Amino acid sequence: MLTETAATTPPPLARELPCTLMRGGTSKGAYFLAADLPTDPAARDALILAAMGHGEPRQVDGIGGGTPLTTKVAIVSPARSDAADVDYLFGQVVAAESRIDYAPTCGNILAGVGPFAIEHGLVPARDGQTAVRIRMVNTDSHCTAVIRTPGGRVQYDGDTAISGVPGTAAPVLLTFSDIAGSSCGALLPTGNVRDVVDGVAVTCIDNGMPVVIMRAADLHVTGYETPQALDADAALKARIEGIRLQAGRLMGLGDVAHKVVPKMSLVAPAVDGGAIHTRTFIPRRCHDAIGVLGAVSVATACVLEGSVAAGLAPRADARERDLSIEHPSGEFTVRLALGERPGQYDSVALLRTARALFRGRVALPGNLA
Repeated sequence: MLTETAATTPPPLARELPCTLMRGGTSKGAYFLAADLPTDPAARDALILAAMGHGEPRQVDGIGGGTPLTTKVAIVSPARSDAADVDYLFGQVVAAESRIDYAPTCGNILAGVGPFAIEHGLVPARDGQTAVRIRMVNTDSHCTAVIRTPGGRVQYDGDTAISGVPGTAAPVLLTFSDIAGSSCGALLPTGNVRDVVDGVAVTCIDNGMPVVIMRAADLHVTGYETPQALDADAALKARIEGIRLQAGRLMGLGDVAHKVVPKMSLVAPAVDGGAIHTRTFIPRRCHDAIGVLGAVSVATACVLEGSVAAGLAPRADARERDLSIEHPSGEFTVRLALGERPGQYDSVALLRTARALFRGRVALPGNLA
């Protein structure tokens, strides 16, 4: 015989936090206005972690997606300087460790910042398209996002497809400036285009994202294995992590054991008409794609003479180059406008898409401990 048990009274809600859940590129995250969050960083992070769900990796008691690519945060505010329209602070939620990593930025979540800023009145929309100048607070670098705004309203529907996202959407053109050395202080933070770490030739580069690039063959893999197969190779992952820890110090990042940078990219010759083929660890798990700024750093290495990537990518002398970076779920095209000297460039541009998934308020538990 079934018996009815008394319902447990849910804990009181401390507050409801305004939030927009958005897909930006191939990532998904919670977007907040800085004005809706506490100014104290510790109190702010406690609210965000409670909203996302923390303490266990599935995030079943929050709106986090349970994977690093779907557990991200954007905090947006009016810009503090005339050089930008809005400031964008990115946070990577590390759910199992109940912390938020603010060391890197994220170019995928960046794709949603322009639409979010327009819809929240931080930037007035123009009829046709609207340019939003964004300062990426984490790295103190800048990007201009061009958003389609017919009739003064953000348009999400369109015919642009990007690898890793089903269907099509309106394009978001991202043009970056001053991103070289954004985290490490120099495009080549070790001072060399090629170093040897633990017996493996590497190129340590930071063109918007610190990345350590290695030839897959030097680690006795092809670079065409599935991410699942690479993830199952414990010895390979231990070797890559050992190189990452050493490279982090060489790049001026200090002890990176608890940081998500530098990212690790294995490269091999392209197989589908691109410039180069990649397998990327972010930082210890092999992912199905490659990050926006990670792809920019890899593309830049392809045009640097002497790098571990340059010998694998087709050589070209054109001032403006489109480099297709192949990854497990497709490709990512980066446009480099090269300067007068080898390896120098004037700008980096690429296309992403974004979409608002819900707008509302996240109910937070009364006990935020």
